[in-house]
Amino acid sequence: MSDEELPSGWEKRLSRSTGQYYYLNTYTKESQWDRPDKPADQSGNGTESGPEEVQCSHLLVKHSGSRRPSSWREENITRSKAEALELINSYREQLVSGKATFSELASKYSDCSSAKRGGDLGPFGRGAMQKPFEQAAFALKVGELSQAVHTDSGVHIIQRTA
Repeated sequence: MSDEELPSGWEKRLSRSTGQYYYLNTYTKESQWDRPDKPADQSGNGTESGPEEVQCSHLLVKHSGSRRPSSWREENITRSKAEALELINSYREQLVSGKATFSELASKYSDCSSAKRGGDLGPFGRGAMQKPFEQAAFALKVGELSQAVHTDSGVHIIQRTA
């Protein structure tokens, strides 16, 4: 890698998937292929940056392939990934139809210890959660509900609360 002078706030990185170099805005974590010609935008008004922090609630359904297939609800989780997804989709349907609130369902059925807070994870910034979870959470508008999100922990539905 050459020691070319980049405008402040930019890093040159090598893409593992393409083998090409790209440029990363160290403030917003946005990347681009073209060499930047001005200092990185710190405001986060770019395409993917959005807020620095979001607050979400989530409902997690673990399965036998989860990183830790046990929870406060069940000592040994044996359901399949497909069964976990089926459960998540049924909970999502209850939320969308207004049959239950997020807090009610998360308190009863979430395999995360956040269940005792109705699924509330509190505020968090980028880099705090597993990548698929973070991407889904930051893409939601306040009050919006995600589709099923798969992580190493299991299958989630996420509701952005702030």
